[in-house]
Amino acid sequence: MTDKVNYILAIESSCDDTSAAVLANDKVLSNVVAQQAVHEQYGGVVPELASRAHQQNIVPVVDVALKKAGISKSDLTAISFTQGPGLMGSLLVGGSFAKSLAMGLDIPLIAVNHMHAHILAHFIDEPGFDKPTFPFLALTISGGHTQIVKVNSFFDLEIIGETTDDAVGEAFDKSAKILGLPYPGGPLIDKNAKNGNPKAFKFTKPKVDGLDFSFSGLKTQILYFIQNNVKQDPQFIEKNLEDICASIQYTIIEILMDKLKLAVSQTGITQIAIGGGVSANSGIRQALKEAESKYNWKAFIPKFEYTTDNAAMIGIVGYYHFLDQKFSDASISNQARLNF
Repeated sequence: MTDKVNYILAIESSCDDTSAAVLANDKVLSNVVAQQAVHEQYGGVVPELASRAHQQNIVPVVDVALKKAGISKSDLTAISFTQGPGLMGSLLVGGSFAKSLAMGLDIPLIAVNHMHAHILAHFIDEPGFDKPTFPFLALTISGGHTQIVKVNSFFDLEIIGETTDDAVGEAFDKSAKILGLPYPGGPLIDKNAKNGNPKAFKFTKPKVDGLDFSFSGLKTQILYFIQNNVKQDPQFIEKNLEDICASIQYTIIEILMDKLKLAVSQTGITQIAIGGGVSANSGIRQALKEAESKYNWKAFIPKFEYTTDNAAMIGIVGYYHFLDQKFSDASISNQARLNF
């Protein structure tokens, strides 16, 4: 694309992870993430506590990212940051810091859509990981979003299916909470599911027209299933935890795969890229790999560190914005809700 090395500092603060990364064009030199353990005792992210922790973490995280990259802030070409969507208080910390630093260094500021970044994370130059070609379908699955996106180019994205209620990550976490598992529970369902029978318990898949999703009914169904069985046997969860987790995960994966199959049928596109925190789920990754041979798809699964919230994905979008000279000024505002 260019022979010149552009150093992009990226800042991500949409939820409860404070992250900073430095990219040299499309190569990641550093990707630092500070997590917030404070939320575990509350069973979910507390927005006010999250924004306070971002304020404490942002300066040291950026400092470590620059040191790991082996550059100083005077070497930076541009600064990209998460504009939204996300928690407003958290977004404001990253946005304010990015604006101030860009202004102080007199370099371009680039606002990035968090969900756009989950998709373009596949274009980070990472050994052993192929990049999709346009057009492709992106399944973005996280705690706050579930979408199927038709990606025509770096900046031409069309949402063709999305959840009508809960996101898939919320379905995982709420199911884990029903089972008495600590927050965040999604990874614990995945861990327990590995040794369970996915067909031990049957849950009904919701009937939703087209490419849209719904997970609220499944969540309610799981709640009643657990309550009814625990009434009959107080030790039901302990005796069947692995099978319950495997059955829940199997049902959720079936819902996702059914919609992907329909999307491929409707668009004729057989390149499928996944992104977002739930794309770290081993069952979903396995289902996509199996679909490659079963349906002749080409699946693109990101490196694990680029699945959860991280600044490297903000940096890659920033890089492509930089090449197109798509900059923002200091008047741009963070937005809790933000479309492509």
